[in-house]
Amino acid sequence: MRIVRFLDSSGTIHFGCRHEDGKTTRIEGDVFGQFRDSGQVVDVAKLLAPVAPAAILCIGLNYRKHAAESGAPIPEYPVLFMKMPSVVQNPGAPILIPTHLRSTQVDFECELAVVIGRSCKNVSREEALDHVLGYTCANDVSARDWQRSWGGSQWCRGKTFDTFCPLAPCLVTADEIENPNALGIKTVLNGQTMQDWNTSDMIFDVPRLIEFLSGSTRLAAGTVILTGTPPGVGVARTPPVFLKDGDVVTIEIEKIGSLTNPVCDEPE
Repeated sequence: MRIVRFLDSSGTIHFGCRHEDGKTTRIEGDVFGQFRDSGQVVDVAKLLAPVAPAAILCIGLNYRKHAAESGAPIPEYPVLFMKMPSVVQNPGAPILIPTHLRSTQVDFECELAVVIGRSCKNVSREEALDHVLGYTCANDVSARDWQRSWGGSQWCRGKTFDTFCPLAPCLVTADEIENPNALGIKTVLNGQTMQDWNTSDMIFDVPRLIEFLSGSTRLAAGTVILTGTPPGVGVARTPPVFLKDGDVVTIEIEKIGSLTNPVCDEPE
């Protein structure tokens, strides 16, 4: 099932099932519990990010080739940082370049996002995927100057500006993706492919990440895990390529779809 979250014409938020013919039917029940496709066709006034996260857990340096381009050693354990849930952005809505706490080095990062479907703790690798509701596309937008130089040695400041976590277009349920570590993933900036790789290159695969993140820690239903980015990010290029006002950036993941956002300067 391809689950979407949307506003109807009255401004009410609903979940729906997106069909191959483009129609959307209303979902009844709780997507983090028991739910079903009602079959009732609905009008979608505005498509939203497919989930309002309970938490956003992010993994850095999780592709071998990206670690190499960053000049970083292969990590022994997953590198964890977090984004605030409030930074989620909808498909088609702008990524805002910070102008108050100014950044001139805002970068793109295509990522596979994993959505936890039911609360879990101390999950084994073998049972990890049983706790996944589904997968979607994410852009782990990053202000490299704040991440690297001005963030007090922490990544969170450079990763948590408003709009720095677009999610879309839908949540593809886990039963439709047998192996999340066998998916093509790419970033296209203004029509030019910047990242084009495969999730098979992850250092820590999705089951291992869930096992690690749930260790002695309860993951609430609705937790979103960003699983790292492949090579080709803007900061690693010669010369570097950073997002600017007027750009359009698209994240594409095999079997899921594409997420597109324009880029604008933050209003003064």
